[in-house]
Amino acid sequence: MKVLFIGGTGIISSACVDLAAARGIDLVLLNRGQGSRPVPSNVPVLKGDIRDSEATAELLRDMTFDVVVDFVAFTPEHIETDLALFRDRTKQYIFISSASAYQTPPLNWPTTESTPLRNPYWAYSRAKIACEERLMAAYRDEGFPVTIVRPSHTYDARSVPLDGKYTTLERLRTGKKVVVHGDGTSLWTLTHHRDFAKGFVGLLGNPHALGEAIHITSDEVLTWNQIVEILANALGVQANIVHIPSEVIATYDEAWGAGLLGDKAHSMIFDNTKLKRLVPEYVATIPFHQGAVEIVAWYKSHPALQQVDEKMDQLMDTMIAAYEAVRQHPA
Repeated sequence: MKVLFIGGTGIISSACVDLAAARGIDLVLLNRGQGSRPVPSNVPVLKGDIRDSEATAELLRDMTFDVVVDFVAFTPEHIETDLALFRDRTKQYIFISSASAYQTPPLNWPTTESTPLRNPYWAYSRAKIACEERLMAAYRDEGFPVTIVRPSHTYDARSVPLDGKYTTLERLRTGKKVVVHGDGTSLWTLTHHRDFAKGFVGLLGNPHALGEAIHITSDEVLTWNQIVEILANALGVQANIVHIPSEVIATYDEAWGAGLLGDKAHSMIFDNTKLKRLVPEYVATIPFHQGAVEIVAWYKSHPALQQVDEKMDQLMDTMIAAYEAVRQHPA
């Protein structure tokens, strides 16, 4: 099976590359060669920019693939480029969408692939929905062999799954207060990228996945308070949490607020029955307490990357001080 990954060095795609290569898939990457995650030595890389469609067409020339996966398509314009490039080059095209495309806030749990797609809060999610709609129209109208994959919150050892990333981890480590949105009791699903890869690689070349949308998540459900406390425990400290409403956070930082109101502020529980039917061997085996230990160990072994975002650090201090002042002295 010959497979092309567009991207291949991101959080999600890097684990998929590793597993696909380990399973003997004839894998080729197309990217700009600027990723920081290593590529297996037996995986060739075509250096190019998918945004330059003419140069990409020249780079690919007469190459064809059993599967093409685009990990870096975010807008309908990106999809039009891919349709033009790969209509006659592949037997399966996989688009990486997002579970944030699902109805927000959700009206029913658990979320299944038949849950409506609607997110009025986050432009990122609306663009992913538009991509899905264009691809499904191509599937219906011309038989374009699309499979849509919807990851939820997927992480690896170097990606702290909290707003603020390493800055928040450092605040935990040093005993500073950290912000948790709402009251911290909304439910969330974290998926380790190696677990995601097990489900994803099973969809490559899978004829039952054509014309389908499938989300890939773990089955572990945690509150945001638990997520922070598990990271603190991995650091060997106690978490000093300050709860601030998502709407208040949004007044300080529009992008942070959009990611909360359009995604993380709402409980998300997933039913993975469809994935397990398509990939019977799929099971997520890495709980977050293990993933948290990996995160802490990775940063301890990479001191040069222990970089605090001073602007974010100051924003958190300002937000916490202002919110606590209002709570102590309400008007």
